[in-house]
Amino acid sequence: MNAIDAARFRTGLTYDEYKAQMTRNRDRVEANEARVDIDPEDLEAFRSVNGPVHVLALAEDWCGDVIANLPVLAVLARESGTLDLRIFLRDQNKDLMQRYLNQGKFESIPVFAFFDDQFNELGVFIERPASVTERRAEQRKRLHAEHPEFGAYGSSPDDLPEEVRSRLTAEITRRRDEDVAWANREVIRALRQIVERSPAAA
Repeated sequence: MNAIDAARFRTGLTYDEYKAQMTRNRDRVEANEARVDIDPEDLEAFRSVNGPVHVLALAEDWCGDVIANLPVLAVLARESGTLDLRIFLRDQNKDLMQRYLNQGKFESIPVFAFFDDQFNELGVFIERPASVTERRAEQRKRLHAEHPEFGAYGSSPDDLPEEVRSRLTAEITRRRDEDVAWANREVIRALRQIVERSPAAA
């Protein structure tokens, strides 16, 4: 697989260009962007990096984790001034996706790959923090225990009547919305760990 260099990186979309080409969920992305609140200590950690740090993101506009987490990275980039973000559409850049398969086999997105100014890789964030995955699983377990009509935990929602499936989706969305501030902090914490481990960190 070809190494990522400055020339390839520059072919990526800026965040504004990415939003401009979206065919769905732009309203959700911008709503999430408006809800990102960065702790001053976290922001200072990103501002203290001897940048720029180049961040390559793999994304698609249908992906829930992209909708949730790309705006967090974009606000960090805008507010810190040290993160140089370029976005590549996963399905048009399969060679890049093959570099960052989740567990070596899944095309999970978003991928945020961090590089120094010589394009040495500093670290990679894939999909979402483990803590968020764990909390979602616990929420689903409680939800199914509280609402037997939603079926057993782990069962397919496709087997439910449409009305019940719609209520399940709405309840999952409601509970995740309640956790947005916490989940955003977990994403910021994971990204901060990457930049603070890098030689570029002050």
